Amino acid sequence: MSTFAVEVTGVSRVFQGKKSTVTALDGIDLTIEAGEFVSLIGPSGCGKSTLLRLIADLDQPTAGDIQVFGTPAAKARAAQKYGIAFQQAGLLPWRTVAGNIALPLELHGVDKTARRARVAELIDLVGLGDFATSYPDQLSGGMQQRVAIARSLAEKPELLLMDEPFGALDEMTRERMQAELLRIAAESGAAVVFVTHSIPEAVFLSDRVVVMSPRPGRITGIVPVKLARDLTSDADALREDTAFFAAVTAVREELHGVPTVERARGVDLR
Repeated sequence: MSTFAVEVTGVSRVFQGKKSTVTALDGIDLTIEAGEFVSLIGPSGCGKSTLLRLIADLDQPTAGDIQVFGTPAAKARAAQKYGIAFQQAGLLPWRTVAGNIALPLELHGVDKTARRARVAELIDLVGLGDFATSYPDQLSGGMQQRVAIARSLAEKPELLLMDEPFGALDEMTRERMQAELLRIAAESGAAVVFVTHSIPEAVFLSDRVVVMSPRPGRITGIVPVKLARDLTSDADALREDTAFFAAVTAVREELHGVPTVERARGVDLR
């Protein structure tokens, strides 16, 4: 069994249309360790979401190979090795919070007693104990996203794939959800692949930030983030840490293509 949660080797994705061909990804090589939080960031159209979909086996690469915990992505999907959360929570309006979280367990034949226990555990994990019987239209946007995250964790996945899950939230709610996600990821032990357009969000959440180029999407740099995070960390203090600002600057400079030599000299892009 591989020690990596994800291994992407030489992956390209070409979309062939009737009149044109679009190369979304070209020559992607990436490994993500078990329990690691990695964000993908880059300009719109760079292939971030395409790469996430390939890892999720929602699409297939034109070339290259993807392994999830040492098995092909399709096999990992069949074994429920991962959960997925998107920008829209995608909750069923006729189901309660508990009912939405229970859905994947029902679909896979988990018995009622075990299902109730797991749903109660997840509701507690995402801090919605007072809302188990509420319906989606009775919840705020942030609460709906917490339900979606809980649902994605229902089958105890070892990998969580997230495509801009906080993109539609206001800034205050978004920051609260980022802190919640850090706690949830730490407590669940799942590896996370997170797509975002926000540099501060990527830095706050991640162990590493993967920077991608405009189409065709390639990895232009990987920025390690060294923040002193644990379950008792103060989110505001983390965002004011000098290491946070240094990592934000490093990611921004990777996105803008600042050469390594100029970065070392402290070139000011403003």
